Amino acid sequence: MCGIYFALSTSGYKPPSEQIQRLLKRRGPDSCQEIRTCISQDDLLTDSNAQTELACSYPVLKRDLYVTCLSTVLSLRGMQTVPQPILSDDGSQSFLCWNGEAWKIDGMPVTENDTQVVFRVLQETVRKTRKDGRAADAIDALKQVSKAMSRISGPYAFAFYDHSVRKVYFGRDLLGRKSLLISTTADNDIVLSSVCDGNTDSTWIEVEADGVYCVDLLPRAGSSVQLTTSSNPPYAPNINFHIMRVPYSYSNRQNGIVSVLPRLCLERTLQIEPVQYLDSNASSVIRLDQLLRKSMALRILNIANPMPTSAASRTCPTTKLAILFSGGLDCTVLAQLCHDILPLDHIVDLVNVAFENPRVHKSPKPAMISTNKADAYDPYELCPDRITGRTSYSELQHVCHQRTWRFVAVNVPYIETVAHRKQVITLMHPHNTEMDLSIAYALYFAARGVGHVANEISKQPTLYTTPAHVLLSGLGADELFGGYTRHATAFSRSSFKGLLDELELDVGRLGKRNLGRDDRIISNWGREARFPFLDEDLIEWAVQAPVNEKCDFGAKPDYRSRDNGSAGLEPAKKVLRCLAWRLGMEGVAKEKKRAIQFGARTAKMEVGKVKGTQVLS
Repeated sequence: MCGIYFALSTSGYKPPSEQIQRLLKRRGPDSCQEIRTCISQDDLLTDSNAQTELACSYPVLKRDLYVTCLSTVLSLRGMQTVPQPILSDDGSQSFLCWNGEAWKIDGMPVTENDTQVVFRVLQETVRKTRKDGRAADAIDALKQVSKAMSRISGPYAFAFYDHSVRKVYFGRDLLGRKSLLISTTADNDIVLSSVCDGNTDSTWIEVEADGVYCVDLLPRAGSSVQLTTSSNPPYAPNINFHIMRVPYSYSNRQNGIVSVLPRLCLERTLQIEPVQYLDSNASSVIRLDQLLRKSMALRILNIANPMPTSAASRTCPTTKLAILFSGGLDCTVLAQLCHDILPLDHIVDLVNVAFENPRVHKSPKPAMISTNKADAYDPYELCPDRITGRTSYSELQHVCHQRTWRFVAVNVPYIETVAHRKQVITLMHPHNTEMDLSIAYALYFAARGVGHVANEISKQPTLYTTPAHVLLSGLGADELFGGYTRHATAFSRSSFKGLLDELELDVGRLGKRNLGRDDRIISNWGREARFPFLDEDLIEWAVQAPVNEKCDFGAKPDYRSRDNGSAGLEPAKKVLRCLAWRLGMEGVAKEKKRAIQFGARTAKMEVGKVKGTQVLS
C-alpha cells in the first residue's frame, strides 16, 4: 500500500503541502521518494513525429511542463521494500506510482513484487502502441492501457507517466477500493493525490472508478474530443490540459487480452418457482465457500512481517493479521476461514471498537453504581457491537479452539472522539455528511488498533496495540447478498422486482460510494484494509447467481422441515448465514444486521435529531 502525489503544472514545480506530505507518510512509513521532471518546449519538439503531428494540430505549447511526484510505501509483499515512484531502467524518465495490490494478472497469481510487475505490463503495452516508429493516436493508446489494466485483479489507484509519448495515465480499479483524488490549482494545473488537506474551499473530488484517464501533453489532431463523463472543473481543466477517459474492458477475451473484471450486471431471473428455502447443503452455499476461501488465501497468506516496534514486537511478534470485528456474521465468517487457512501458530487480532456516546450513555443512576469493581457501570461493554463481539469471540474460541485469538477491546471516550474530529474530517474529505463522520469515527479508532486485551495470567485488561498492518473487513456482503433492512422492505413492497431493483442499485454503485473514504481513514495508521467479499471472481458469481440462491425472501414455508435448522434462518444474506451454519457457528448464523455507526454508537453523538445526510457545519 502506498501514498500517491502527482502534480502537472505549467508554472513551476508544485510539491505537496506540509499537511498532505505528512498524511502520505503516515500511509507509507517504509519509504518516501520524490522526483521532479521538467519537460521543456524544446524537448517536446525533438521527436520528428511529434513535430509532424503538432504541425497539423494545435499551436505549439508556449510554456514548459513541470512534473512533481512523491510516493510513500507500506511494504506488505516481497522480501524487500521497493521505493516509489518506480523509474524505468532504460533512462526514459517514465515512472509509475502504484497504490494497490495486484493479486492476479490474466487470472494468474502474482508472486513477485506487484509494483514491478504492473510497471512492466504498462511499459510493454505502450511500446506496442507505437507502430512503425510513430506514436499511436491518443485515444487508441488509451484504449490499450485500459485493456491492460482490465487484466489486473485487485484494488488499485495509479498514475503512470509514459515519457516516450508524453502521456499521463491514471485511474482507480472498477470497485474504487483505493483512494485517488483530483484537483486543479488556481492556475488550472492538475494535482492527483491519495489524500488532501481537507480544505472545504478546495476543488478536490474523487476520481471516478469508471476507467482509465489520460492527459496528453502533446496536442494532437482530434484531441479536442472530450471523453470524460464528468462536467466538474477538475475533470475538464480547459486552459492548460485536456483529460480523456476510456472505460475498462469487460469482455472475457478481446484481441488476445483477457479481462478479469466482472460485469456488474445483476441476474434478474429466479432459479425455480416456487422458491424454496436455502439450507447449508445448497450448491450456492458450497460455491460461496469455495470462492471465499480462494479470495481469503490471496489476501492473508504471505503477508510480510510488520516492521518491529518496541511494544508490538515484545507482545506478539507473529501477529500479521487483524480483523475489524463487530462480532457480526460477515467478519466472524472471515475469522473462521482465517483459522482454516493460516498456520496454527499465527495469532489473529479481533479489533472491536466501542464509543462513549453522551446522547446514549447518560450518567449512571445511583442504583447502577456498585461497590464491586467487576460490576461497575461500563458504557463500552453496553455497546451492541461489544456485546455481539464478545459472544462471537466465545463461539470462535469453542469452534476454533486450536488457535489463539486476541480480542482487542478499543474503548473511545467522548473527549477523545472530539479531540480527533478535525483530523477525521480532513481524512474523509471530500465526503462531508454526518453519516460519513459517524462511520469514519468507528473505522479511524478501530484501525488505530489501540485497546485492551486480557492478560493471560492475571486476566486483567492490559494496554495493547496490534502490530498487524493488514486489516480484514467484511464490507460488500450486504450489497451482494441482500443484507440491508431496505432489501427486506423492498421485497415486502414490490416482491422480487423491488428486491432486484434495490440490489441492482447497490451493485451498480459499489465503485462510487465509500471505499475511497474508508481507504483514506484506515491507511492513516499505516495499515491496509482488505475486502475478501469484493474479490472479482466472487463478485462475478454473486451478481450472476439467481437472487433466490443468495437470499430466500418469499420462500416456500413447508420446506423448513427438510433441513437440520439452517433453512429456518433469517432470509437476508441467507447464503452467508447457511455458510456460517455449515462451518459450525450456529449462533453467528442467527446474528441480526447492525450498521457500524449504531453498533459502535458513533451515530448522532452531539445531537439526536440530526439526519445522516446533513452536511457537516
